[in-house]
Amino acid sequence: MALLLSVPIIFTGALKVANASQKPVRYRVKVVANYPHNTSSFTQGLFFHNQQLYETTGQYGSSRFLKIDIKTGNPLTSATFPEKYFAEGSTVINGKVFILTWMERVAFVYDIATFKPLKTLFNPREGWGLTTDGNQLIMSDGSDNIYFIDPEFFKESRTIKVTAEGRKISQLNELEYIKGEIWANVFGEDNIYIIDPDNGKVKGIVECKDLMPQWQRTSEMVLNGIAFEAESGKIYITGKLWPRLYQVELIKK
Repeated sequence: MALLLSVPIIFTGALKVANASQKPVRYRVKVVANYPHNTSSFTQGLFFHNQQLYETTGQYGSSRFLKIDIKTGNPLTSATFPEKYFAEGSTVINGKVFILTWMERVAFVYDIATFKPLKTLFNPREGWGLTTDGNQLIMSDGSDNIYFIDPEFFKESRTIKVTAEGRKISQLNELEYIKGEIWANVFGEDNIYIIDPDNGKVKGIVECKDLMPQWQRTSEMVLNGIAFEAESGKIYITGKLWPRLYQVELIKK
């Protein structure tokens, strides 16, 4: 299940780890800019499309899909979901937005230009995080699995298990596909894991604990939300109910 806030990251060095058996490379984040984030947004999905920020928010009775003015944090356009749905991760392929629901086994498809609903698809699992490599959907369900899915019929093509030095990494949450790698929040952690999509091995760990101090948070205000703006190469990070969205650079430790 997903939470709030985003941070942009500028790449200052190669993130590829040549030998998958090596320890994950560790990074800290340097904030280069920050923006308002709506403190009522229980962030579940966060992504850019054509340099425009979009967000899905969760909770029964208040789940929404939003087009966001990044300078103010306010919605420019919004769609709401019936009270029985808890919206989760989201992403866009070919002008169609795919939005997961947590336990309702439904994925919604919207037109990103008009915000009109197009259809619903059956998801046999819980829905947590969602991203895309441009061809397939890439989904998490709160386990240590990541699923690759055909967007037309929501049919699974393959699965990887995520491990770091042989240890499984579970409760994978909000996802983002960045330069050939999967970035994943883990529910309740202040780390982002950089994952090889071929074998599931963790290649890097981004430490985000200094973005929002624990004493400023409630238990619900977990790190959740990664958005990559491909045109500029910027990465943004946020969390559930966080007041700020952060643009960041990675600094190797």
